[in-house]
Amino acid sequence: MPATIDNELRTLAEEAVVYAFPLYEMSRMRAATSPQRTDIAGEAPKPHRWCNVFTHARQLLGAGKSRVVTPNNDTLYTNAWLDLGDGPLVIDVPDTAGRYYVLGLLDFYTNPFAHIGQRLTGTTARSFLVTPPGWHGELPAAFREAGARIEAPTRWLWVIGRILVDGPQDVPAVNALQDGFIVRTLGDWQAGKASSMPRHFDPACDPKAPLTAEHFAAQVNRALRENPPPARDAGLIARFASLGLGPDVDALDDTQRSVLQDALDAVLPQLRGAQSGTTSSTGWVQMPLVEGSFGDDHLARALVALKYIGMLESREATYPLAWNDASGRKLNGSSRYTLRFAPGALPPVEAFWSLTMYDSRDYMLVDNPIGRYAIGDRTPALRHDADGGLTLHIQHARPEGEAAHANWLPAPAGDFYLCLRAYVPREEMLDGRYALPALVRTGEAV
Repeated sequence: MPATIDNELRTLAEEAVVYAFPLYEMSRMRAATSPQRTDIAGEAPKPHRWCNVFTHARQLLGAGKSRVVTPNNDTLYTNAWLDLGDGPLVIDVPDTAGRYYVLGLLDFYTNPFAHIGQRLTGTTARSFLVTPPGWHGELPAAFREAGARIEAPTRWLWVIGRILVDGPQDVPAVNALQDGFIVRTLGDWQAGKASSMPRHFDPACDPKAPLTAEHFAAQVNRALRENPPPARDAGLIARFASLGLGPDVDALDDTQRSVLQDALDAVLPQLRGAQSGTTSSTGWVQMPLVEGSFGDDHLARALVALKYIGMLESREATYPLAWNDASGRKLNGSSRYTLRFAPGALPPVEAFWSLTMYDSRDYMLVDNPIGRYAIGDRTPALRHDADGGLTLHIQHARPEGEAAHANWLPAPAGDFYLCLRAYVPREEMLDGRYALPALVRTGEAV
């Protein structure tokens, strides 16, 4: 093969990996997080899993209790994988009596195309009809009001729900609310049935398998068959067929296998090392702004799929990170820090905000003597400064003084980082007019 064609094919393969990586990652996450099908007595174990049913995290995460990095300690998760292949589905939500919650709906290309919850649809009990692409059936009257019908861009969807929890004592109340999130078929809803039987499916994916060209192509090609891309991508998908990627492509040949593996080996390290978001003047890294669709920005989509899959639209939540203090030095438990919000300058949000501590070694919550993993606007007994401001104390050892102890977020002995979660941020937090204060190093640990 001539060198010029080699280079062209290599460039195309790298473009294809960037485009298709979210499809691979969604396939992997579906296999890893959908509930395992219960085997029927006497049958051999099967790889099938359940979809069209909600599953719930019943306890708040603590140190060492998460399977995902940078977990939150503010909400309980309620998730479902939906397959619209047999027609529309109805999502029932309970009355949360004003409690913040959100169901973020991701299409199979990781676009957070719809949100159900306090910000957009309120907190009263409601039912929503989710219709598959191209559906032209008769719309029941109950789903004709604004926001009651959700038109899905793809057959498969991932619903990632978050429900606010005000500490461990609030968990039982949230568990009761979780049981009110239900998926039904439209037929069962019309028949007045209280629930529907979940649907079983074969994910045909080992989520722990090495990322080889064959494995990547198999997951991507199945995803493309089940979830056709937007019409504007038709030309791009046609070009990828020469690499062995496409809805009508079968096994890879030797050249395709080699070129695609080289592209995976080149692109994934680049994505992992790429800077995500922008750094503010005070040292905080603002995550990429995410809207309901990534559009043609395939690189941004791939970066989010790799590092932050399941992100909500930025108008629902944004997550600035801090790795360094005001002077640019790494945050470390050998030092003491303060984070002071001036009077009237707390994070501007409509829902709530919190600051969570993570160990830089494993990106997990930090074990500490007071069991506090996050601090924020719902933390009881915070002490405000004399002028009305708020100073948080971030350090490894217990600080001196009652006020400092009340406002203490414990740090590990080594390197750490912080994530400020802002739910339903106001516009000034998204457009840069509001800047989080810098972390100020006040001395060595004592």
